[in-house]
Amino acid sequence: QVRLVESGGGLVQAGGSLRLSCAGTGRTFSSLTMGWFRQGPGKEREFVAAISLTGYLTNYHDSVKGRFTISRDNAKDTMYLQMNSLRPEETAVYFCAARHGTTVVSTAQYYNYWGQGTQVTVSS
Repeated sequence: QVRLVESGGGLVQAGGSLRLSCAGTGRTFSSLTMGWFRQGPGKEREFVAAISLTGYLTNYHDSVKGRFTISRDNAKDTMYLQMNSLRPEETAVYFCAARHGTTVVSTAQYYNYWGQGTQVTVSS
């Protein structure tokens, strides 16, 4: 029922920036907690950031604090991830996720809907 579509991935040099977007359809966007996860080659999917229904609360993985900013615009049914000072080890497919619960949890299994992913490649 809920459809999520990521965009904005691409190739960037180390230290550069990218802004990812996630567009949601199928139900009231503002009723969903949203999050970003990533999965690099040969690695498990890991939590990046999450944001509450109104954007009041956020949750970040320690490794991205101060460099990444998660935000949302409920009027546009869109969530964003601004990524600055990117590192080569952050090369991964980045996934948009959504859940019905209101807490900004970091565990992937508690998210109900997933996008197809967008590739981010950081060159050294």
